[in-house]
Amino acid sequence: MARRKAFRWHIAVFLAPAVLVYTAIMIVPLIGTLNLSLFGLVEGSRVFVGLRNFAILFGDPRWSAAFWNALGNNAWFFLVHMLVQNPVGILLAALLSSPRLRMAAFYRTAIFVPTILSFVIVGFVWKLILSPIWGIAPNMLDAVGLRGLFAPWLGREEYALTTLALISVWQFVGIPMMLIYAALLSIPDEVIEAAEMDGVTGWSQFWKIKLPLILPSIGIISVLTFVGNFNAFDLVYVSQGALAGPNYATDILGTFLYRTFFGFQLQLGDPHMGATIATAMFGIILVGVCIYLFAIQTRLRRYQF
Repeated sequence: MARRKAFRWHIAVFLAPAVLVYTAIMIVPLIGTLNLSLFGLVEGSRVFVGLRNFAILFGDPRWSAAFWNALGNNAWFFLVHMLVQNPVGILLAALLSSPRLRMAAFYRTAIFVPTILSFVIVGFVWKLILSPIWGIAPNMLDAVGLRGLFAPWLGREEYALTTLALISVWQFVGIPMMLIYAALLSIPDEVIEAAEMDGVTGWSQFWKIKLPLILPSIGIISVLTFVGNFNAFDLVYVSQGALAGPNYATDILGTFLYRTFFGFQLQLGDPHMGATIATAMFGIILVGVCIYLFAIQTRLRRYQF
């Protein structure tokens, strides 16, 4: 008679603290938010309203215009990171992984340092730099004969959001750089040696050999970029305030949620509609991550070692 396999209690014991902490700070607030979005205030009383809050958010012009504006801005914010931050991070990683490059450790550190800075510091400093009154950006452009290109980028509706996105790219480009750099170092030496024996070297080796092998890492970076950007809030709040000026041109889902939930200036806070916006954000992020996991990651597995 086969003996039953003993239950490994030590696994449960070691996992319990992490599970409890994660449940307390993530699962319980998530369930609370979902529950709060299904209620509303009717004549001063809290009553169950089902999906009515979502109907108001998506259908009522007073709410839907602000929501779709914030969602569109969020999508552009994410797109700038995908088109600028991640390609630049891959390029920097490829350059820094070259054995011929001197002082590579110094360059890695210098590029990664902004990622550990506070959003408050980054937003405040860049606001000072780009100020048309006392900022140093006009004088720096004037020194190279490009003063005519300067504009109050944070004060113009057509430039403000892209400017903030590029500031965020400057701050966080070190993260994809380090992840891609680690992926490049993990490529077996035998693969590189075989490529060199076939005469594939330099950038040709990177495009034909290394890049396909690090596609899974690029996919992970892309989904992390998606989650991080659709949860963005701090930089816009510090730089442009809760109203995300000028004229809500930099308003994203995070600032829209903040104003709705907590209220701002003459706008009263509405926890139920705020929870509805938070639930919509959760749904958007969940759909995006699921698309990556089931439609993209499965195709990238063949490139893993």
